[in-house]
Amino acid sequence: MKDYIYKENCDRYPIAMAYVPWQQFDGICDNLEEAFDDGTVFPELDKPFTGRRCCS
Repeated sequence: MKDYIYKENCDRYPIAMAYVPWQQFDGICDNLEEAFDDGTVFPELDKPFTGRRCCS
């Protein structure tokens, strides 16, 4: 196994940056069994994976 040594100083870069938009609470799902299958009880967070990129 090859040992990789980074010669660049990474201390000057930020660890991570996040963008979290404000969300409004619109209620929970009526069918809790379906919500369990979806992985969330909040309908606005149910965003199924489609296998494609988000941007056009």
